[in-house]
Amino acid sequence: MPVAVPVLVAGLVAFAVVLLFMGLWLLLQRRDPVEERLSEYGLQAQLMSSNPVGDVTRRYGRSTLQRIFGGFGVAQRLALALTRAGLPLTVAEFVLIVFALFVTGLIIGTWRLNVALGLVFGAVLAAIPFVYMGIRRRQRLRGFTEQLPDMLTLLVGGLRAGYGLNQALDLIVQRLSPPMSSEIGNVVRAVNLGLPLNRALEDAVVRIGSEDFNLVAVAINIQRETGGNLAETLEIIGDTVRDRLRMLSEIRVLTSQQRFTGYVLAFLPLAAGLLIFLVNPEYVRDLFAPGWVRILPISALLLQIIGFFVIRKIVDIEV
Repeated sequence: MPVAVPVLVAGLVAFAVVLLFMGLWLLLQRRDPVEERLSEYGLQAQLMSSNPVGDVTRRYGRSTLQRIFGGFGVAQRLALALTRAGLPLTVAEFVLIVFALFVTGLIIGTWRLNVALGLVFGAVLAAIPFVYMGIRRRQRLRGFTEQLPDMLTLLVGGLRAGYGLNQALDLIVQRLSPPMSSEIGNVVRAVNLGLPLNRALEDAVVRIGSEDFNLVAVAINIQRETGGNLAETLEIIGDTVRDRLRMLSEIRVLTSQQRFTGYVLAFLPLAAGLLIFLVNPEYVRDLFAPGWVRILPISALLLQIIGFFVIRKIVDIEV
């Protein structure tokens, strides 16, 4: 235990120094005044490129972190995931949170047991922001998809009442709640600032990640180029989306027990092991002693992860 105290102190000092420099870097980095002005309209840099995915990345700034990971596309994918989750964080801020949780878990695990357990505990804590981001993304996408039939109903009603397409989109912003109203509001503001409607819809499809809304955007863009009865086309799409949502609801009800079983089988052993470790660390210490015995907890963790994803894949029925 005497060795643990210097390790803990050194870890805390290093962690404090890293947080200090990262905080100064985030505060002192200069931002493009054009992007800052556009951010007041909820658009950021969407008008500055012809690449919608690149727009989402630039929404979170041209940071050093992005330049480091840009060749691998990590920063771009992470920025897109943050956008789809609706989290008001930059890529640098998100990575800083992940790093802080990893270091915290490493210090606590090393202090209570050893470095190997510290690495495992740090990895578990570092995965929490990604799990939360995935949950937020799925909830936001589900909420948007559930609002899509109402959005199409308002849009069809507005078009048949004689409204123009932009006026009908304004009606959606006024009548519906987020996330639908916020995303359509971004489309309307982009069009008012001079962005073509087809490009604004493409940007919205990238930000949302909904296949159903992509179908709506394609129908609107084709109608603007070739002509036709847009209200009738959107009404057919609305009926299709409603039937799909009804079928998805039935599938979720039928597979609810299997999904709950997957969560219990995945997290109950981890929660029980963590509780035992907090109550009696000596009881768990033997599993992480030097030698072949370390294969047991590592294999158990890997099998738990594999089993969880297998169960999720089985109950994930696409419609």
